[in-house]
Order: sequence, then structure tokens, then C-alpha cells
Amino acid sequence: MTMPTIMIKDVPKEDRPRERLLKLGSGHLSNQELLAILLGTGTKEESVMTLSQRILMHFEGLKLLKDATIEELTAIRGIGEAKGVLILSAIEIGKRMNQYKPNDRYVIRSPEDGADYVMEEMRNLNQEHFVVLFLNTKNQIIHNQTIFIGSLNASIVHPREVYREAVKRSAASIICAHNHPSGDPTPSQEDIHVTRRLVESGKMIGIELLDHLIIGDRKFVSLKEKGYL
Repeated sequence: MTMPTIMIKDVPKEDRPRERLLKLGSGHLSNQELLAILLGTGTKEESVMTLSQRILMHFEGLKLLKDATIEELTAIRGIGEAKGVLILSAIEIGKRMNQYKPNDRYVIRSPEDGADYVMEEMRNLNQEHFVVLFLNTKNQIIHNQTIFIGSLNASIVHPREVYREAVKRSAASIICAHNHPSGDPTPSQEDIHVTRRLVESGKMIGIELLDHLIIGDRKFVSLKEKGYL
């Protein structure tokens, strides 16, 4: 026996996602409800809530949805190009808000400060990115730049490339950070080797490497705190 499809119009008004958001605030809504508001409508066969649930199940919640492509979205029954574009736009806005930095120069006072600055931008990257924060004499960030993309090793991460930019920016010191896509920030022997090489090079030209941060999923390791600097 087939169960009847429950459409959004059949749900009491006070229980509909839009009304719940207006009454309780967006923080009280589930991922399914927020996605339903974004989509606006379902299909002739199913409600927008059912469609939202199906999308989330397909992408294992928000875990894989954040990296969805328009092709993956439109392959789902009930998602056309218009709805797919809406979802991708919302995801991109969320990413940009997470990466937003205020105009006032950010001051690094501790390893936590450095990790907080790069965490949201780096923790979900699928490849290793080697990023350098360039600081002035007040430990304010004057520039940040991705120097390398790819597996970290001494032949790729050359001090020349790192310190060339530091000299160009008249940086007093630098902080390096790279991510581990596995989410585990435990340093490898190569991480330690690269760090020591950068420290020695920095001493020669008078630009101190303050720290090397390894970024995992919402956690990090400071090689300075581990005693490798």
C-alpha cells in the first residue's frame, strides 16, 4: 500500500520552515528545513521537505554537499538547473563569509590566533596548501599567500620562494601553515624537515619564522609548541 505524499500545504502553517524561522530564528531550524526554504518548492510527486531530505541523504548531510557540482545536483530527480544554481550560490556565500577577514589588521599573539585565521579556509581543502602569513613588527598580518599546492616536501617547498615574498612585502617575520586533508594534524618527518630548513634560511636573511602550523579538521598542531623551531 502506497502512503500518500504529504505536501507542504498540508503541514500546519506554524510548523512550516519559513514560519518556524520567523518565529524561532534560523539557528533553531534543521539542515533539512533550511534547504527547503532555499529550494522553495518540491515537485508534483513530493514536498520540498521530502526533496530536501533526499538531497541531504544523497550527500551524507552537509559533509559532501559543500563540494557539490552543478552536474551532481541536477542529476538528482527534482533538481533542475535553477535549483542547483541556488544551492551552489548559498554554499559559496557561506564559504566566503567563513573566510571573511575584517579590514583592521589581524594581530597574531599565539598559535591559536594563527590557526583561527586560516582554519575555516584550510580545513576542508582536498589538497595540501602551503600558506604563509607575512607579519610586520607589531605581529600584524600585512599579507597572506598560498605559496605551494601539493604534497609537502623539501624539493617543492623551497625557502627561496617563501622568503622572496617576505622581502618583497618588507615582512619582519612569517608564520607558515599547511593543511592535512586527512583531518589529522600530526606532523610528519617531512613537515619537521621543511620547518627546520625554513628556520635556518630565515636566520640567514633576518626574517624570523615564528611558527609552522599544521591544520586538521577543527584542530591544529604548532611546531613551535612541539619544540621544532
